[in-house]
Parts: sequence; structure tokens; C-alpha cells
Amino acid sequence: MLLSTIVADELRLLAFRRPSPAISLHFGAYLVFGLFFTWLAGVGRYWDNPKAYWWQSLGLGSLAYVFVLALLVWVLLGPLRPKNWSYRSVLLFITLTAPPAVLYAIPVEKFMTVDAARTANAWFLGIVASWRVALFAVYLFRVSRLEAGAVIVATLLPLAIIVVALSVLNLEHVVFDLMSGIREEDRSSADTAYTVVFVLSMFSFFASPFLIVGYLWYMYRAWRGA
Repeated sequence: MLLSTIVADELRLLAFRRPSPAISLHFGAYLVFGLFFTWLAGVGRYWDNPKAYWWQSLGLGSLAYVFVLALLVWVLLGPLRPKNWSYRSVLLFITLTAPPAVLYAIPVEKFMTVDAARTANAWFLGIVASWRVALFAVYLFRVSRLEAGAVIVATLLPLAIIVVALSVLNLEHVVFDLMSGIREEDRSSADTAYTVVFVLSMFSFFASPFLIVGYLWYMYRAWRGA
């Protein structure tokens, strides 16, 4: 019975609708559900990638990442004084946006050419990322009660930090190779998707100063009006 309620609330959330009050009463169960899909998406993302580390293949990287991401978002946006703001609520929301990422587990390499698979993976990346970012923006507006301008800054600044960090860490062992060209023996179906990440990191780098200025402005307004 509870599982059916969780699934129904998950579908509501993914459709940009408010979940039922059960999400507050059964926090632990909802978190387990979200973490399961976080782990599943992590396993699916790397299951056929020979370049992945063992902890990525086991989905451990995705589980650790979601806790770190929630902490980053909670700390970074806290000075904007959003309503209903707590680490556990941010963590729960982020995990409940994980199911769309299961798209990464579709083995497109098995029935497509390498070039077509790269294109499909790039589309999957774009769809999932856009969907989750839009969900986060709606969450900040409806639940955290930030004004529209603050929502834009609060949505894009963490995203810019994450994209630049992924490029710097070079987790797929591919990103920096894109600057000089990928050797044929190193080509994979994820190359196009991580070309997108590289391009986004460049835009994020140049947008960051403007986002930081906007962040400081809305932080000042939040504390001035406190």
C-alpha cells in the first residue's frame, strides 16, 4: 500500500505536481525509494563502460554523489533564506528526481552503430538533465518560495559549479581528450554526451561571474529583509 502511494507521488513529482502529505509522514521510505533509483541509474550508466572504475560500475559513485550534491545545494543556497529548507528535504528531493536517469541504462550500443549510439546518449543526457533542472527550479519556486530572479540564480549557479567540477575531475577519462581529438581506439558511445559536458563547462566558466554577482545580490536582499 505504501509503495503504491510512493510510486503515485513519484509520478506526480515528475509531472511537476505536488506529492501527497504521505511524503512528510514516511520520509525514510521515500528516501529509500529515491536512493534505489539513484543506485540503479548509477549502475545503468556504467554497466557497459570499460573505462569505468569499479566503484562507478557498482553504483557507489552515484550514491555518494547524491549526498555530496545535496550538501552543496543546501549550504550554497542557505544564505538566500529559502523557506522549508533543510538538508534532509533537499536530499529527498534530489533522490526522487533520479528515475529519469534510468534512460542511461538503455543498451543502445547493442542495436545501434557507434555514431548513432553516441547521438542517442547525448539526447538522453539532454533530456534527463533538462528535466531534473526544471524540477529543481519548480521546487525552489513552489516549496522554497524564492522569487523568480533568485530561482534562476539558485538553479544555474550549482549547475555551473557541478559541470565545471566534472570537467576538471575528468571522470570519464575523455573530456580533456576532446580538446585534441579522441583516438579511434578510445572512442565510445559516451563521447558525444561528454562533448556536451565539455561545451557546457565552457559556458559555465564564463557565466559564473554573473551568477555569483546575482547570488550576492539576492543574498543581500534576503538578509536585508530578514
